[in-house]
Amino acid sequence: MTAPNLCPACGARNDCSMASAETKDQPCWCYSVSIDPQILQALPLEQRNSACLCPRCADVLNPLPPAPTEQLT
Repeated sequence: MTAPNLCPACGARNDCSMASAETKDQPCWCYSVSIDPQILQALPLEQRNSACLCPRCADVLNPLPPAPTEQLT
């Protein structure tokens, strides 16, 4: 099993804020990007959902648009 702060694909630091005691209450960088599902499917089953990929292995190209904010009336 991969350590939560290491990329399951390459073993490099994944910069996951949720894996750090100091920043575990902050959302991870991957929450604001789109990762191609084929990249995740290429991981062996035992490595899926075990830890965040690093940005390089995630091949992040497209930031997600900001979520619409609900206006109070």
